[in-house]
Amino acid sequence: MTSIRSLCVFTGSSIGTRPEYRDVARELGTMLGERGIRLVFGGGRVGLMGVIADATLAAGGEAIGVIPRCLQAREVAHDALTQLEVVETMHERKARMAELSDAFLAMPGGLGTCEELFEVLTWAQLGIHRKPCGLLNVAGYYFPLMAFLRRSMEEGFVAPEHRELILVDGDPAALLARFDGYDPPDFEEWMDARKS
Repeated sequence: MTSIRSLCVFTGSSIGTRPEYRDVARELGTMLGERGIRLVFGGGRVGLMGVIADATLAAGGEAIGVIPRCLQAREVAHDALTQLEVVETMHERKARMAELSDAFLAMPGGLGTCEELFEVLTWAQLGIHRKPCGLLNVAGYYFPLMAFLRRSMEEGFVAPEHRELILVDGDPAALLARFDGYDPPDFEEWMDARKS
């Protein structure tokens, strides 16, 4: 069983169009601070990234940002974090965020958020890590993505057990509870079958 002490959150450097996105980012950040779960995120102070970091810090929690030097000015690096790590590349950023985290959660976001999510899901499928991965499906934002994954299963590109790697919930407390009870699957047989 997994016990979450440090959570990596992928989310937008924009705020989005719905007030629910900001509200749930604030709710999740407050929850992390109150529960003593360290936030690991992209290091920006703008958009939903900034909202969740500010809420975590305001609730007495720790927030660690990891940002590439090339984005330090563009994403307006957060200057009040527990720790801000500046790295050279996006690859280093993602690897460092993964190293610091016990679980991964994607809130609403754009291309970067989806890219980060799918990379850690692929790593889980390949057995590179055994950490829980989840979607915080605020206001149904990720329903189209789940429909795409169902289609991928129907067409034979995603195995049902790999789809099950993604924990989905619209409620942050419920999703964190599922993370705490996560029992990672063992895909060794699947990997062996792929080799033959």
